[in-house]
Amino acid sequence: MKLKKAKVLIVGAGGLGAPASMYLAGAGIGQIGLMDADFVSLTNLQRQIVFNETMIHKNKAKTTKEVLEKMNSRIVIKAYDEFLTPFNAEKVVSEYDFIIDAADNFETKFLINDICVLLKKPFCHAGILKFQGQVMTWVPGNSPCYRCIFEEIPEKSSIPNCSEAGIVGAMAGIIGSIQALEAIKYFSGAGELLTGRMFVLDGLSMNSRIVKFPNKNVHCRVCGKNADIRSVMENKTEYAMNLCRIEEV
Repeated sequence: MKLKKAKVLIVGAGGLGAPASMYLAGAGIGQIGLMDADFVSLTNLQRQIVFNETMIHKNKAKTTKEVLEKMNSRIVIKAYDEFLTPFNAEKVVSEYDFIIDAADNFETKFLINDICVLLKKPFCHAGILKFQGQVMTWVPGNSPCYRCIFEEIPEKSSIPNCSEAGIVGAMAGIIGSIQALEAIKYFSGAGELLTGRMFVLDGLSMNSRIVKFPNKNVHCRVCGKNADIRSVMENKTEYAMNLCRIEEV
């Protein structure tokens, strides 16, 4: 019943969003929102397991909605065929209880963090590259947020993106499934969430570790003592890439 009453928004219907959405639909999450303006391409299929060759050139959010509705007809699926931007973030995020960050660019990740912290919405961050993956969860309270740890958006081209470095499809499946698990744990109250901790997995060696971040960063711009980010619209120039086309994982 707790899962049936839950509302989860997945930002990015790609490599992370595909497994996360399928497992959440199977679990019976009452309402799932899917946000992505991108279209399915042939190169997506090795990791975005919700799609097949017949779906190429179709919108990812709308197509995922059709697949999930066939998996579980008793839940509500909403598709947003648009990218998350400072202009729509507050309106969309405010409608959900838990947010899954399934984007692959830093501008979107910082935007998700900032709007969730400002609206006090728990969210699960994840990142993947090649054979590497990481996951952490934030809930309102004393746990550090994404910006507490990474502070500022990296300079362009300082870190290769997924298109440049590549992703092993199975890593997206593993990490996206963990994000779904974090959401299920949050609503059910079972186990321990990855709050104040980041799970890091090396797929090549299968070595994993938990990196602990016990305290908030007092200098964090969104949740610190002297935070200067009070609105994503006021800070919109920092997420400038979101105003253009953004590719999701």
